[in-house]
Amino acid sequence: MPTEPLVRVAHTRGIAFCTLDSPGNRNALSSALVGEVADRLREAEKDRDVRAVVLAHTGNTFCAGADLRDPPDPNALVGLFRQIVELPKPVVARVDGHVRAGGLGLLGACDIPVASEVSTFAFTEVRIGVAPAVISLPLLPRLDPRAVARYYLTGERFDAAEAARIGLVTGAGPDVEAVLAPILDGLRKASPQGLAETKTLLTVKVLEAFDRDAESLTALSAQLFGSPQAREGMTAFLERRDPAWVL
Repeated sequence: MPTEPLVRVAHTRGIAFCTLDSPGNRNALSSALVGEVADRLREAEKDRDVRAVVLAHTGNTFCAGADLRDPPDPNALVGLFRQIVELPKPVVARVDGHVRAGGLGLLGACDIPVASEVSTFAFTEVRIGVAPAVISLPLLPRLDPRAVARYYLTGERFDAAEAARIGLVTGAGPDVEAVLAPILDGLRKASPQGLAETKTLLTVKVLEAFDRDAESLTALSAQLFGSPQAREGMTAFLERRDPAWVL
């Protein structure tokens, strides 16, 4: 019996809307979801009628981070982030809800993330005994260093206005569609060659980070997720209790 797709695609005037639709785990990055997003991006790259891609979501969560019951291979996650960065078509993220942990890596890889005022964000890795390792590849070259130190280390939740201030999103407002509309209008007026070559200019520093650090950060991620503290942190999360180290 065929399974329902985890990513739904619709096309509107040259824009491919790829909507994360995995409500059972709040669009968490399972191995299956990562694979489907990668497949949809490959299709959009080959489609000459697609000018840009919008990553959107169903429900009140854009992405809850890695699926702790079916986590993706770190190499696959790095591959997806790099695929977004290298795609010769702009990738826009449309956020109208919550984003946690690995989901923030998706935002970092996108060219133009936008959010509504109801959106919230948090790097929650430290609270389960791991670190924001592979998601740092697209994020650290783009975020305010002092702000990212605070939010990486504390796991605090912050709002859309703060996300815009630190460079995590490009714009935020009461109505995400109102923020998104002029961006899509501008992309539709741009030439495919102009977009591809301009994106190449914009992503040089990000790709340098991938070339320099992807192998070591992938190894770190695997090491941490297999550690005793991470096992305790993930078990506590799934059991909805505080881990042993909470004071």
